[in-house]
Amino acid sequence: MSFLTVHDVHHIYVTKDSAMKALEEINLSVEEGEFISFLGPSGCGKTTLLSIIAALIRPTKGKVTIAGKLVTETNSDTGYMLQQDYLFPWKTIEENITIGLKIIGNLTKENRQHCLELLKEIGLENVKKQYPHQLSGGMRQRAALVRTLATNPKILLLDEPFSALDFQTKLKLEDLVFQILKEYKKTALLVTHDIGEAIAMSDRIFILSSNPGKIEKIYDIPDELKELLPFHARQHPQYSELFQLLWKELDQLERKSKVN
Repeated sequence: MSFLTVHDVHHIYVTKDSAMKALEEINLSVEEGEFISFLGPSGCGKTTLLSIIAALIRPTKGKVTIAGKLVTETNSDTGYMLQQDYLFPWKTIEENITIGLKIIGNLTKENRQHCLELLKEIGLENVKKQYPHQLSGGMRQRAALVRTLATNPKILLLDEPFSALDFQTKLKLEDLVFQILKEYKKTALLVTHDIGEAIAMSDRIFILSSNPGKIEKIYDIPDELKELLPFHARQHPQYSELFQLLWKELDQLERKSKVN
């Protein structure tokens, strides 16, 4: 049995005046430790799918299981990292990264120490007593990553976590997140509009079409790229070939969505 399964998920957003089908017949399986990316035109339901997996939204039809358990409500098995870091400005970095543990009643001395060790591992050992406004955007996102990992989630959901950063910081964080997730053998799902990011970080890429959102194609990343850090993967000849292929695929889907 796969670690994560999404079985026949459909979702319709209903308002007073209309109903919009956001997702249709979404079926996918993810193995433990895999890094999966979702690409597709704007409005194809990528974030909606992530929200359903996190149990923030209940699907109109279908089900999600993680490690064999039906997902019906939010819990600490799932970590969610967004474009904005959403650190509490009035709390220190140490207080911010341990807040999840505090909420679930598991802020032990050992778990606090583990958080501080994670903070050190990503190069922020000297900022634990500082406040978010004293940190750069990249440093804040690194702190947000520690907060996400603090509760030891089984799966991480990443919704464009690097898109607000400058390009150099983005590339550095890609490498850092890639290394951390591999080290801790975490399963991760990334929503992104960046084709290069998806290729450099992923084991597989799911392409979604829109109106409604469906899985159009699945691309397996070559082993030669999967073994490299994202920064080095971007320099591999197969990276350019795959980039062009995905660019054409997404361009066709974008044109099709505008016609429809």
